[in-house]
Amino acid sequence: MMQELLLRPDRFAGQTAAFGYEYLTFANVKLGAGERHEDDTAARELALVILGGCCSVESSRGAWRNIGGRAHVFDGKPYTLYLPPHTGFTVATEAGCDLALCYSKSEEAHEARLVPPEEVEVEIRGGGNATRQIHHMIKPDFPAQRLLIVEVYTPAGNWSSYPPHKHDVHNPPGEVDLEEIYYYRISRPEGYAIQKVYTKDRRIDATLTVRDGEMVLIPEGYHPVVAAHGYDVYYLNALAGSARSMAASDDPDYAWVRAGWREKDPRLPLV
Repeated sequence: MMQELLLRPDRFAGQTAAFGYEYLTFANVKLGAGERHEDDTAARELALVILGGCCSVESSRGAWRNIGGRAHVFDGKPYTLYLPPHTGFTVATEAGCDLALCYSKSEEAHEARLVPPEEVEVEIRGGGNATRQIHHMIKPDFPAQRLLIVEVYTPAGNWSSYPPHKHDVHNPPGEVDLEEIYYYRISRPEGYAIQKVYTKDRRIDATLTVRDGEMVLIPEGYHPVVAAHGYDVYYLNALAGSARSMAASDDPDYAWVRAGWREKDPRLPLV
């Protein structure tokens, strides 16, 4: 199960990888000074998240110059560029950039749009040592077909995606069926996070040690995370599925912990 859910960077570094999902694919593209990346969205919509550095994008739907600016994910809020299906695009950079390309199968033509940092909604969610920071970039009300994109920052030693929740049944408005990826960066390269992925009947019951640049697939089930002591953890979530909603249901065994939250972790916001 670990080999099926935990993916090393070589699976998606510089190339678009499919994971057996119906909708989602992903690539991490790192460009050096003066390098370019050319592609076409084909029958997919794309959220291009600038993890670090600056770049310019030329496309058949428009051009965006010198977007980005944070040195790395712990250095500020993101720029996110949405491109619809059947869009050819070229990314160029003068000094280098680090990009996450989050794709979803799509049949609808929406407008290309840049989401700059000032439009990113920041939420401090949870309480106590389950407090974390969420950046909402492509929300359910964003004009796209399926893609939903958020960044999550979990301070060292804290829990995230907690209480454990799932979104694998289409039962709106309480829950919708969403594929999901967790793409990780750690504040120091030797650090790690631990992620649990499990179903109630334990058909899936994995405990994964996740390091910088690795990815966890969430095909179904509950999926809490904890950051190792001393190491802040970032993960990028891309989701797509049965509805434009983030509705999820808590594991009833652990939902009671919400009632014990009194204060937010004062270390937040991290960014």
